[in-house]
Parts: sequence; structure tokens; C-alpha cells
Amino acid sequence: MKLKFYGSDFSSCSEGDVPGFITLDEGKGVSALKQYLVALEANLRQGNACAKDRGDVSGSGKKPYRQKGTGMARQGSKRSPIWAGGGVVFGPKPRDYSQKINKRVKRLALMRALSDKASEGTLAVVDRLTCDEPKTKKLNTLLGKAFQSGSILFVDDSFNANFVLASRNIGRVFMIDSNSLNAFDVVRHGNVIISDNAMKTVIARLTDNGE
Repeated sequence: MKLKFYGSDFSSCSEGDVPGFITLDEGKGVSALKQYLVALEANLRQGNACAKDRGDVSGSGKKPYRQKGTGMARQGSKRSPIWAGGGVVFGPKPRDYSQKINKRVKRLALMRALSDKASEGTLAVVDRLTCDEPKTKKLNTLLGKAFQSGSILFVDDSFNANFVLASRNIGRVFMIDSNSLNAFDVVRHGNVIISDNAMKTVIARLTDNGE
């Protein structure tokens, strides 16, 4: 599968193959990607919502009034759910929403996410992520010509200091190191730009069966 190749100033663009880049057959890894994304979202939930039931609210257990002769519905407790200040029926209680995802599923999900980006034409390789000077306006102009819309995720082994300073105030630009790259970050950004060295690191991660 051919990917776009940019120069370090994003002014030139060509297409070519990436040695060792993994592409998946249609349908393979889709369920793994979904499982990973669902588990990640579930693991972000705090699960600390708590409502008091009739055993938790304050109030006397005494019968509020006699059973018959009042003309009102019979009641047994002020803590009943149908009374103001009473307990909540089937209310939430603290629970653990976390789900375990094994390493093979994580790796397959990342493969699927990168493969989808490549087929969509939103995955590209750049020679080096660097800037001669930390000028946000200059970098923003270059990125605007190459990537007119959508958020941009830059991936590198380690980021150049000038590039970090120039890009950190651009709202649609995000950065992550190659060892931390995951399917969630790939999916949620419109464009994924990986440096040449970082691409080799990512491919090594995906082909390492001992991970």
C-alpha cells in the first residue's frame, strides 16, 4: 500500500511503499478495534455514582399513621421510595467498569487503525519533524497548505525542541511518541503523520510477537 511522503518542510509530497508496513484484509481486526475502544472508554469511567436506598436514608421506621380510617393510602415507613426524602429504587451504586484487554488485541487494533488510515489516505510519513526556529505562524502556514482540515497527530521517537515550541499553540496539532502510539489516538485524529524513524519503531512493535 502506497503512503504519502513529505519533506521536513511539508512543501513536497510523493507516494511510495513503506517496507514492512502491515496491511490487513477487509474485516480482519475490526472487532478487535471495537473491543479495544469500548474497553478504553469503560476504563475511563470512575464508577463512583451512588444513590441512597431506603436502608440508607435517615428517618424513623415508625408507621407514619394508622392503617385504616384516614382516607389516605396505607404507608409503613417514611423512608419509602414514594415519599419525599425516601430512598431511591434501584439507584446506582459504586462499581468497577474496567475491562481487561490483552496485548495481542491491542496490537491487532493498532494494525487495523493504521491500515484504515492508510487506505483513507490520511496516514503519511515525513522525513524529520523539525523546525529551524520556533515560529508557530510559519509552521501553521506550512501545515495549512498540506493539511487543510482535520486534526493532526504527529508521531516521533523524540520530538525536536523547536518543533514542540512551534506546534504547541496550534489547536489541531497533537503529539505522541512512537512507543505510546495506540489505536484510540490514531482513530480520533483526522491525519496521522509519522516520522521515518518512528515508522520503523511502530512496525517493529507490530511485528514483535513477544510483545
